[in-house]
Amino acid sequence: MTGILPSYVRDAWWTPDEAAAASATEVRDASTGEVVARVSTEGLDLGAVLEHARTVGQKSLGELTFHQRAVLLKQMALALTERKAELYALSARTGATERDSWIDIDGGIGVLFTYSSKGRRELPNAKVLVDGPIEPLSKDGSFIGRHVYTRLPGVAVQINAFNFPVWGSLEKFAPAFLAGVPTVVKPATPTGYLAEAYVRILVESGLLPAGSLQLVSGSVPDLFDHLRLGDLVGFTGSASTAERLRAHDSVQTGGVRFTSETDSINASVLGTDAEPGSPEFDAYVKQLVVEITAKSGQKCTAIRRAIVPAASVDAVIDAVRDRIAERVVLGDPRAEGVTMGPLASTGQRDEVLRQVGKLQEAGGEVVVGSADAPEVRLADGTTGVAADGAFVAPMLLRFADGSADAVHAVEAFGPVASVIGYSSLDEAVDLVGRGGGSLVTSVATHDPEVAVALATGIAPMNGRLLFLDRDDARTSTGHGSPVPHLVHGGPGRAGGGEELGGIRAVHHHMQRTAVQGSPAMLTALTGEWHPGAEARPYEAAGEPHPFRKSLAELRIGDQVASAPRTVTLEDIETFANFTGDTFYAHMDEEAAAANPFFPGRVAHGYLLVSWAAGLFVDAAPGPVLANYGLENLRFITPVSPGDSIRVELTAKQISPRETDEYGEVRWDAVLKNQDDEIVATYDVLTLVAKEPMPATQPA
Repeated sequence: MTGILPSYVRDAWWTPDEAAAASATEVRDASTGEVVARVSTEGLDLGAVLEHARTVGQKSLGELTFHQRAVLLKQMALALTERKAELYALSARTGATERDSWIDIDGGIGVLFTYSSKGRRELPNAKVLVDGPIEPLSKDGSFIGRHVYTRLPGVAVQINAFNFPVWGSLEKFAPAFLAGVPTVVKPATPTGYLAEAYVRILVESGLLPAGSLQLVSGSVPDLFDHLRLGDLVGFTGSASTAERLRAHDSVQTGGVRFTSETDSINASVLGTDAEPGSPEFDAYVKQLVVEITAKSGQKCTAIRRAIVPAASVDAVIDAVRDRIAERVVLGDPRAEGVTMGPLASTGQRDEVLRQVGKLQEAGGEVVVGSADAPEVRLADGTTGVAADGAFVAPMLLRFADGSADAVHAVEAFGPVASVIGYSSLDEAVDLVGRGGGSLVTSVATHDPEVAVALATGIAPMNGRLLFLDRDDARTSTGHGSPVPHLVHGGPGRAGGGEELGGIRAVHHHMQRTAVQGSPAMLTALTGEWHPGAEARPYEAAGEPHPFRKSLAELRIGDQVASAPRTVTLEDIETFANFTGDTFYAHMDEEAAAANPFFPGRVAHGYLLVSWAAGLFVDAAPGPVLANYGLENLRFITPVSPGDSIRVELTAKQISPRETDEYGEVRWDAVLKNQDDEIVATYDVLTLVAKEPMPATQPA
């Protein structure tokens, strides 16, 4: 008898005892019907699983900074990459072709790489994330406010669909891990053995901090009874299940965050300019066939409604029929030449055919393919009907009446789409909106006016829009492919949730809090220097110049307070002639005086910034390796000939890099004139060695 698929809980593998295992659910190979695994969680203490995450997992992740977690994500991605052949072999049993497996497995690994990179580039090497600028709350600057993000104190529970057992889990895990929140994965039963395999690889890699990732292989009937404030749930599945879970007391009144991504009747619109024979028409048809057949149409982002100009309906149908006949080979993914596999289970096959029947009853005419049991290529290379396989042929239906409710409400979650004609762009917008909210709509057009008209009408009903034309057809990631950089989710029927979107997804696992206090207190709370907090001019403190200090020696608040330098008319003219910037405000006294912003000729802002560098720099070789930019530069008070400027440069934020021998220092730069008026403010960014460099230290 096939063994029970284990769960990974409380940092150990667990299976139910033999008595409980007797009632386990059988999971079968999608192509052959052979039993692959048996699934049961009988006897599993879910409350203990969650508490392990909240205690052990929270502690281990809380000891790490954003950058340290990001480095671990990259190492996990590399560990999975090294053993992904094992995952591909199992993936074929779910009905996935090699290309389907690439979408799921390599796509999931890619999410880990992306969040590792973004975490190190866009987050501080810290445990608290500052959000937005300082808000002055007093005239003298002694009372200020900031917004900060801190990680939630609970556990991120993910309840996943069967179609993407690797990507669907890792796209939730990566931002939760980066935020510092432990995860419990509950995969869908039909493909849970593939999720178990990737978790096993990560466990065996030794990279997982204790309690940071747990896997429950099977049902979780009382899960929500154990959730509490500080926990969050990410659900992917049917809208009906999402609504049932959302109605639980733990969500309604218990403070548990709940986000869902549910079934979506996505659309793809062929623009009025994309006539047959145009590059946009060809790209549209290619994309439509890909979305019908990739993962056998089992994608929440797949095209369900092809909305095309009425005059092009027949041409689209013919082109889709021809392309499927030429390129699609249905069969066991392990057979050579197969390009489309079965659905994930026979239960899913039967459900898809039931939904096709509903579409037909509502007026849909099957114009490509058939609902009959198809002949397929079997694993041994022969052709026949696989009675125990979950095969469904790709189908395209035509709706003569685009107002039929069913075409906008019934989803056959398989290789099925419907064609609807439209007579105006306003009608196309209306048809898209009838879906009740979608994850994605794509538009094939090369006409910007068509694109603007459609985007204006359909954007509020979609989480993502993709515009396809001759310029991006070869490089487009595709209608049905969410990318970790952009948000994934949608309004209304699509669930109303939001995942991915770069660092936005990390924020979803954190609490944003307004913090008020003195500059000194906010400096201590955020790890970022605030004006008004203690600053230590190096000369007054009898310390080395801050540029002589490595990251190990430098402290927040270390400061250079320069001597003043006077600006002359000759300086201004020399800079203008040398750079070619002879703008009238610098060279024409009468014209400059007529300008409402200037009293007369004034110094170039970039002259002042250049001088500031000369005023604060320590020129000898040392720990400061490079200046790599300025940010947030603002010119505030004009500087006239005869004025003087000075600079205060203060160490604002120190971020060591985990994988390099240097780190980043953000300096607060303020230029002031002889009257102590602020002339300019900006941040200077430098790369600084982590440790002292004895050979370059001054005697």
